Amino acid sequence: MKDKKKEDLLQFINDWGGETFAKTLDIQFTDIDVENETLTATMPVLPRIHQPFGIMHGGASCVLAETMGSSLSNIFIDGEKYFGVGTNINTNHLRSKKDGMVTAVARFIRKGKSMHVSEIEIRDEKGQLISHTTMTNTIINR
Repeated sequence: MKDKKKEDLLQFINDWGGETFAKTLDIQFTDIDVENETLTATMPVLPRIHQPFGIMHGGASCVLAETMGSSLSNIFIDGEKYFGVGTNINTNHLRSKKDGMVTAVARFIRKGKSMHVSEIEIRDEKGQLISHTTMTNTIINR
């Protein structure tokens, strides 16, 4: 993929859908690797996404992971014929995070015609694993 096309695709997915939950959490797609079918995004860890004990709410991790898994599926299918919808998500919260930035990387575990299973890892600035998610998307006809 040429850089301009990559930049255009990243701009498209960052603008996708107008006002969304992803925008509310300031999720920003930063990289797409078409050859390896991976997608990368960042999310700031701010007090508004904390739980009462001052650490990132697990639900925020799940929103980031589901945004990543759903976007990954929908980018790598024929969007004029199909769309992918989340049908299962399982997240393990492995480390807490109070502030800074997290980075999520999504990749396929299995990419079938009617079902995609993806893995999403969320890491901190030091590369430490914050959470690990597996997600299933069903691919349905438009």
